[in-house]
Amino acid sequence: MSWAGPEDIYLSTSLASYLDKKLLVLLRDGRKLMGLLRSFDQFANAVLEGACERVIVGDLYCDIHLGLYVIRGENVVLIGELDLEREELPPHMTRVSEAEIKRVSFPQLYVFVKKLIPKTE
Repeated sequence: MSWAGPEDIYLSTSLASYLDKKLLVLLRDGRKLMGLLRSFDQFANAVLEGACERVIVGDLYCDIHLGLYVIRGENVVLIGELDLEREELPPHMTRVSEAEIKRVSFPQLYVFVKKLIPKTE
């Protein structure tokens, strides 16, 4: 039974069941965020605690810590609860550092920056 009445027609009542649970949030720009849902409003704006962005490139992945994170509802494509008892990633995935995932994600940019900033010894 929902706690919203008829006057709350635009209220995101379906998010109430996700409060204090670990979620995966897919955004319009393709980013994947994970964290505990602490708050939301009628526009599906949401607050994630302990949020991190998961970046996946091929068989490599990196979790970039974001902390307390506010998400604007209009940018949300999908919200789903993560199964804490299930393996998060396939076994062939390898965790790498944030610097390594950026190097792999933007190889041309990495080479360009390396040329701009000469190595000092």
